[in-house]
Amino acid sequence: MKLSTRRAVPALTLTLMLLATAACGGSDGGDDPGGDAAGGTLTAAGPIPIENLDPHGPSSMDAGTQLAARALFSQLVVSTGPGEFTGDLATEWEPNDDTSRWTFTLRDGVEFSDGEPVDADAVVASFERVLELQGPLAGNFVDYQVEAPDESTVVFDAGKPDASFVAKISSFFVTPPDVDEAFFQDPVGSGPFVVESFEPGQTLRMTPNPTYWDGPPALEELVFQSIPEVSARMTALQTGEVDVTWAMPDDQIPALQGDTSITVESVDSPGVLTMWMNSSEETLKEAAVRRALWQAVDFDEITASLFPETGSPADSVVSPVVLGYAPQEPVAYDPQAAKAALDAAGFDYDTKLRMQFSQPQFRQLAQAVASDLAEIGVQVEPLEKEQAVFLEDLLALKWDLNIQQIGSQGYDAATNLGRLYPCAAARTGYCNEDLDELLAAAEATSDTAEREDLYAQATQIVWDDAVGMYPMFVGMPYAWRSGVEGFVPASDSLPYFTRVTNSES
Repeated sequence: MKLSTRRAVPALTLTLMLLATAACGGSDGGDDPGGDAAGGTLTAAGPIPIENLDPHGPSSMDAGTQLAARALFSQLVVSTGPGEFTGDLATEWEPNDDTSRWTFTLRDGVEFSDGEPVDADAVVASFERVLELQGPLAGNFVDYQVEAPDESTVVFDAGKPDASFVAKISSFFVTPPDVDEAFFQDPVGSGPFVVESFEPGQTLRMTPNPTYWDGPPALEELVFQSIPEVSARMTALQTGEVDVTWAMPDDQIPALQGDTSITVESVDSPGVLTMWMNSSEETLKEAAVRRALWQAVDFDEITASLFPETGSPADSVVSPVVLGYAPQEPVAYDPQAAKAALDAAGFDYDTKLRMQFSQPQFRQLAQAVASDLAEIGVQVEPLEKEQAVFLEDLLALKWDLNIQQIGSQGYDAATNLGRLYPCAAARTGYCNEDLDELLAAAEATSDTAEREDLYAQATQIVWDDAVGMYPMFVGMPYAWRSGVEGFVPASDSLPYFTRVTNSES
């Protein structure tokens, strides 16, 4: 992975660990709480607006919602790499012999910001709400049950072995019991910050939670600001209106690197630029057609041209930093072979393919893909949609081609392949019973080598059947102003701000 840095980039430590070991101990959060001095105000502008603060419902896996949730709510565990976890609400977690049941011990004395206890009942209620709402996160926990034997113990029962459970649960946040949609306009949480004000899609203002179990943050105020236009976001960083940003387009990075008041660092990420093809559409139901479309796009040239700083050609559905990565034979650019394959399949060239995306940095990519496909007579209509509309249409399969960056929560292929590609997920219109069996078997074993082999077989099916196009591994660039201290870039594009200060504010 190509790294764009003005200063040396620390290596991302990746240690593979067996999930089904004896009791796993969590961290007691021994970070320096930042001292008693006020840490100023910090404004962060990520690439995706925060439309909703509900971490359980339809937008539960949306990057904007997840970013806000890390500031406002608590997780049971935090993922730090493939098979690596540290405790947040949980101090210990342990599977039974076949990993079908996982028992979590909760930290004593944790409270929501209104003084109510964060106990096992709150965890159970939150998890049951995830299942009830059937949002994207629920796809990780099909047929799960949960119970609270006592106020500090929670038991999750899958009814079948699930060695990847800890990775899956790392995207789960605990809220008070008995919440509804209206609650999330001004929610109560147990995370490091509390809501001061929230304008969906625009601004989320937060102040420190004085009762946070690991000590209140040093910042006086944390602001997540939505600035959709890339050039405006970069200008805001350079003028000091914004203190931290990330996922900058490659063509903006050199100018930031030349600014001595700004630090630029990139880290390898679990993200893969993914272009699903809707197999439920008559035009795209045949694997030969989907693979031909993939062949017709010169992704090596597009990556080198549009993503010279952050992109590298992909050879798998999941990133090399993810447990379950398995390299495949790259799909070579060959427009003549692609045209011949489409002709042989009886492709209808009168059909106009709808290619949806939501992030501005994908505009040029969408145009480049459409241009290459037009060279062999395939018509494509790029459709840039607001994030909320994009998500709604994504789940409803109202698209032919879908561009987005897809990661693997918990650095585990179970949260990508296992969540998105089974027939029951209905995310791409693709269904393959052989693939379902492999993915189920991968969840059922605690043997890491065996899991990796099963995911390799599953990856080959997804790759060969061209469920999507997988052109590029994504490096994650960050930039922050010189007054910002204690900021640590997150490879999953969801940074924490608990220990950050800003002397410029």
